[in-house]
Amino acid sequence: MMNKGLELIEACLLFDMEPDDVQVVIHPQSIIHSLVDYVDGTVLAQMGNPDMRVPIAHAMAWPDRFESGVEPLDLFAVKQLNFEAPDFVRFPCLRLAYDAARAGGIMPAVLNAANEIAVEWFLDGRLRFTQIPAVIEHTMGLFSADAADSIDTVLQADAAARAKAREYIGQLPS
Repeated sequence: MMNKGLELIEACLLFDMEPDDVQVVIHPQSIIHSLVDYVDGTVLAQMGNPDMRVPIAHAMAWPDRFESGVEPLDLFAVKQLNFEAPDFVRFPCLRLAYDAARAGGIMPAVLNAANEIAVEWFLDGRLRFTQIPAVIEHTMGLFSADAADSIDTVLQADAAARAKAREYIGQLPS
């Protein structure tokens, strides 16, 4: 669920929203990709088949649209849409992303850097999947949410967080 956490941070930054005003929803069918809740009670949904060719085509054709090769959405085949609240115990990386978004400053960069190192070590077989959140949480705990007032500040935080994550992983029992 780290990807959803990174999307949460992205939404907060792009739309100037507070993290607690952005709700992550578990939707097993992956048909609804975003919802916007308006003050009048209206909710608009962006829906489509779960296929990355759509956002890639959208990015490539912007501001126009072209054929992505994805089949049109067939709601009769989907039949139903289900939604669940996220379980922050089951998905600790999502909780950490909310924490980073709430803290602001350099903390989202620290979260991302620690996650990238943990995933890299996991893919190399040097870290268990279940240890990824612990690496991220430990690394975040070493930093304060200093202002992200320049690209240099963010890049320095990224580099320092990567180093601290590597150091922590190196100390873990194998």
